[in-house]
Amino acid sequence: MASMACFVIVSKNDIPIYEAEVGSAPKKEDLAYQHQFILHAALDVVQDLAWSTNAMFLKSVDRFNDLVVSVYFYLYNNIVFFNLMTHARFMLLHDARSEDGIKSFFQEVHELYIKIFLNPLYLPGSRITSSHFDTKVRALARRSYLSPSH
Repeated sequence: MASMACFVIVSKNDIPIYEAEVGSAPKKEDLAYQHQFILHAALDVVQDLAWSTNAMFLKSVDRFNDLVVSVYFYLYNNIVFFNLMTHARFMLLHDARSEDGIKSFFQEVHELYIKIFLNPLYLPGSRITSSHFDTKVRALARRSYLSPSH
């Protein structure tokens, strides 16, 4: 069975700084726009939840047909300086696969994002254009989230 997922990192200004369609389902341009719209619409829900939970991983914040939006974000009231600087939200639109696999995917991408963020040549909030980052994210998606064992 073909699976699909759309992964986005959204900056504190609600601007996508990284986007990737991952999965084994055939890619269609019109679906990519629909996926972006669904994720963008879910940002309001994420904003509301940010003030009412201490969790970093939200399993399901929104649904559209058979698709689910899961989110991983940094706590807004965290005293760690790095977290106060980024306010990034990792959002995954997916077809309800393994929650453990999705959480693992988010945690590993978080580590990659920290490496990008700590690069002195990276301007926080700007688009992530690193081909190395993109390759790693796609490999993590295949291994952690979209593997047949999940």
